[in-house]
Amino acid sequence: MAASSSTIVRRCVYLFSVGVAFALVLNLLQRQRHVTIFPPGVFGDILNSAWWVPPACGLAAIGVGLLYPHVDSMLGRRHKFQTEWSSVMRCVAVFVGINHASAKINFDNNIQLSLTLAALSIGLWWLFDRSSVGLLLGVIIAALATFVTQILVSQGVFWYSKPDFFYIKSWVPCIFFSGGVTMGTIGRALATGDADAEYQGEIKEHME
Repeated sequence: MAASSSTIVRRCVYLFSVGVAFALVLNLLQRQRHVTIFPPGVFGDILNSAWWVPPACGLAAIGVGLLYPHVDSMLGRRHKFQTEWSSVMRCVAVFVGINHASAKINFDNNIQLSLTLAALSIGLWWLFDRSSVGLLLGVIIAALATFVTQILVSQGVFWYSKPDFFYIKSWVPCIFFSGGVTMGTIGRALATGDADAEYQGEIKEHME
């Protein structure tokens, strides 16, 4: 069942808001430990972030959050695993925890941190997605986002302190993978809720 235009717009607003919120919180975690460094003069006094980061993350959240249920629909599958909102909130908490670990926990080297975050990211997928579609999309999103990040860093838009993997940190793909899975989970939950509401509405119309 195709979603109405108003439903898609509502999902976009919600996903954009979540993406902006993630950007502000996670950027703050990274900046506190000087993991990411921006050129002077690009920060907003209120947002404490480069002006373009929150809207960029908001738009990315829309794309990912709509992509997951769209691919499910194209394949004729309705993803029902862990789509209730209590599970979604736990997924968000684990994602923020993974980002917190990348910024706060001290490891002997970046390889140990990368392996730890990779294991946590796969664990997040297993706990809250567990679909081959989600795994494939997560890997693709992580690869594309990492490539874009490398371009931005190489152009001096921002940079990482002590990079160890082509201008960036080697654990960055893990963050993008877990972020993709998280936003996909939110997008699927929204799609499931909308589909259930439309189905209940049709039943009510037939009964009347």
